Amino acid sequence: MTSEKAVPDVTLPDILRQPQDKLRALQDRLLRETVELCYRGHPFYQKLMKREGLEPRHIQTCDDLVRLPLSTKKDFLADPDAFRLQGDDLPIEAQTLWKIIYTTGTTSGRPAPIYVPTADHFAYLYASARRRELIDIRDTDLLANLFPLTPFPMGAYARAPDEIAAVGAAIIFAHTGRAESQFPIHRSLDDAVRMIERHHATILWGVSGFVRRVLLRAQEMNADFSAVRMVMVTGEASSAAMLDDMRRRMKDLGCAGTKIVNRYGSTEQGGSMVECHPGSGFHSLAPDQIFHEVVDTETGQRLADGERGMLAFTHVYRRGTVFLRYLVGDIVSLTNATCPHCGRTCPRITSQPVRSGDIVKIKGTLVNLQVLKDQLERLPAVEEYQIVVRPMNEADPFSMDELLVRVSAREELQSATALEIVDQATKTAHVRPRIEFVDKNDIFDPLSGAKPRRVVDLRPSRA
Repeated sequence: MTSEKAVPDVTLPDILRQPQDKLRALQDRLLRETVELCYRGHPFYQKLMKREGLEPRHIQTCDDLVRLPLSTKKDFLADPDAFRLQGDDLPIEAQTLWKIIYTTGTTSGRPAPIYVPTADHFAYLYASARRRELIDIRDTDLLANLFPLTPFPMGAYARAPDEIAAVGAAIIFAHTGRAESQFPIHRSLDDAVRMIERHHATILWGVSGFVRRVLLRAQEMNADFSAVRMVMVTGEASSAAMLDDMRRRMKDLGCAGTKIVNRYGSTEQGGSMVECHPGSGFHSLAPDQIFHEVVDTETGQRLADGERGMLAFTHVYRRGTVFLRYLVGDIVSLTNATCPHCGRTCPRITSQPVRSGDIVKIKGTLVNLQVLKDQLERLPAVEEYQIVVRPMNEADPFSMDELLVRVSAREELQSATALEIVDQATKTAHVRPRIEFVDKNDIFDPLSGAKPRRVVDLRPSRA
């Protein structure tokens, strides 16, 4: 692995354990250069800074970022190309496009591109090699990429081979997903299970809900997963209950290990945050590339360590698609204190991220549906679930709301499961739901979507 001492201008040796003052000094220096480049050649932030009367001299440190208004996914999706750094005076590695990956679709229905020049690709490889100490990917591993083959290069799918290449390991691709191509290139869930068995994959990596379905199907097929020693999950919130369920299934399958690495990130961010220990919090593993902050949802002001608010990030080092104070859409708390489990000093999220869309008002009561999701994932009989908020009477524009929980479970367990769900929902979410039992593929067909939709709000806008 390349020594960090070889690139002292963009990082520090053992950066995840550096004193806070040294890390912040590096972030400030890198940020100054990025802001200068954005002022000269970033269409969105150039316009934003000039509209706010800001110049690079006004944003010299990460503390000065509070002078810059927050940017949102809506801003990005309205014009993704406006977030790409431009300029003929940029170094060739910043101008040379290595690849394009995509995230959520724009208002036109087209996926939104993230431009990755050589400079950013190499930075990702470097961070991947560095974090192997925490994630424990070994050069002897064979990873099964269980992210779906989509019509556009999905971020996690495209970055999986980068992460494996950075440590010298090997990779296979399941290529599940919706068969939209005229070419018969997609594989079934059963094919994915047999591929893992045939090649003796040691690591499984994919969206939490899909990896769980792979484990469930492997049990049904009596597949040999004895070589699997670790699972990595990302792409959706994974409660402690869901992770425990997956560990139980790995143990029942006779896997070589039951370690699960819970990763948190986004395509826009371009880097994962990872737990060093279950419940430790998600560590920022590229603080020399990304600065995190938690902000008040109303004012946009930065909150102190430990306070809950919206997560925002800033690229202190990026040369392609660049974001400054970009809202992720999750409610979290953040700390810069040293981790009591591993001794790392890098920032970390200390609470389970909650999607802002998971906090809804039902029958006049504010309900955190994440709590209900946690309860559902603790029930061993539940194979799949979906929470639906909808009007009780669709023909009435002023109808009261109803909470519907769609569940997949074996027929002989359905009666007891329904009673348990109603009881738990009434206690924890303070709303009595209606239960509907359906086939698990009606909730989440692993060949038709990248991840399950756990919460669906069907209420019309009443603006």
